[in-house]
Amino acid sequence: MNTADSPAKKPITVKFQRTALFGYVGLLILIPLWMYFVPPLDGNTSWVSLFFPIIPLLLPLRGIIQDNTYTYAWANFIVMLYFIHGLTMLWAAPDELTWVLLELVFASSMFIGCTYYARHRGQEQGLKIRKLKEELAEEKAANEQGK
Repeated sequence: MNTADSPAKKPITVKFQRTALFGYVGLLILIPLWMYFVPPLDGNTSWVSLFFPIIPLLLPLRGIIQDNTYTYAWANFIVMLYFIHGLTMLWAAPDELTWVLLELVFASSMFIGCTYYARHRGQEQGLKIRKLKEELAEEKAANEQGK
């Protein structure tokens, strides 16, 4: 989303955004397919158990569509759920190895893409995470002026 106040993206930034989107869309497609086509071990399936794993992935959807840099940054917290799930299933259900490996590939892709996209795009936009040292110095100066 290029606007007048938003600088153009560098090729490396676009590359990481595509990597993040590959992982995100891959998980959005994989998780429902996995839940529908791989029967549960106990044979019981409810609608809640089919849609519950998809809900966390829908949280960053609006920000990703709007190309919000902060959304890409905090989406990493969500994707870690799927990465941990994949590692757990690798151990617990080796018979579903194909599905598990796909989940790990997509989760890793999204994590790496989101991390570096947020970093590069934030630098292009001039966004900074203030250092705690700077914040403490400003707070100290404000307190001393108030005395």
